[in-house]
Amino acid sequence: MSHLEAVSAFVEGAPPGELSDVIAGTHDPLFAFQDVMELIFIGADIKSLTVSEPELVDQLAPAFQKYNEEQFATVKLPGSSQPVVISSHNSLGDGRYYDVESSSSFAFDHATQTASAVQSHVIEGEQADLVGHSGDKTENLTSGNRKSTLKSLGNYVNEHYPNAAFGVYPIESDSKIAAVIVANKYSPNNFWNGRWRSLYIFDPSSGSLEGSIKVDVHYYEDGNVRLLTDKPVTASIPSGTGAGIAKEISTAERKYQEELNKGFVSLSEGAFKGLRRQLPVTRQKIEWDKVTGYRLGQDIGGGSSRR
Repeated sequence: MSHLEAVSAFVEGAPPGELSDVIAGTHDPLFAFQDVMELIFIGADIKSLTVSEPELVDQLAPAFQKYNEEQFATVKLPGSSQPVVISSHNSLGDGRYYDVESSSSFAFDHATQTASAVQSHVIEGEQADLVGHSGDKTENLTSGNRKSTLKSLGNYVNEHYPNAAFGVYPIESDSKIAAVIVANKYSPNNFWNGRWRSLYIFDPSSGSLEGSIKVDVHYYEDGNVRLLTDKPVTASIPSGTGAGIAKEISTAERKYQEELNKGFVSLSEGAFKGLRRQLPVTRQKIEWDKVTGYRLGQDIGGGSSRR
């Protein structure tokens, strides 16, 4: 592995909302809980890795692009307050992406994570109706709205996520559609950040839905611990409608939320509890109201003190 490849790997492994910190060199070495169970080494900062070759930072554009597309980075278009998703599924090439909801395309700077040069962009093709577009703003579930995945997915996301971005895009030569959801919550004052990512691919010809749900949480108070999960999802949607797709997504994500909650309880009662003693070596609880009167050697240590 070359030096550039090694540094790029650190960029691509940056925790949620902390890409700039990884570049600036403000993190300690990072470890992670893989699927709640396995503790693995993730990485450190790239600042110390490029001291002798500072020009490497200028060669990291592909790594920034891969990170932003895989992490479903979000950006607000000029003049808009609604975040839009960056992914390989809505890429037009040459650094431009499109958003179905606003019927626009835009240039995206992967290093600064900013958008510019907004233009009109309306999707066309076989899956245009199934994807849906923003022209119909009515709330009534007409036949067209039931078919629109964007409309149905938006209703689900707005109801279940306090802060999220989503998108629906035709892919693979307009033979399938991709549905993307990303929700971020950053709390640097409390030393943690988190991200939920969902990706679903629907094949209208077979009615099959396949995808994955990924959770990434970084806790870094007095250390670095990271939770990484990846849950595969498969389902069948005979109706082939946007409403049917959104319903299956809702069911899958609710079940996974319940699985995570059970996993956290198990982790707290199992692995974490095993990291520290339940009782002192004497197997007796300390009477804290008498702690000032204890003699260290005899009363706490269990031995006889020397005169």
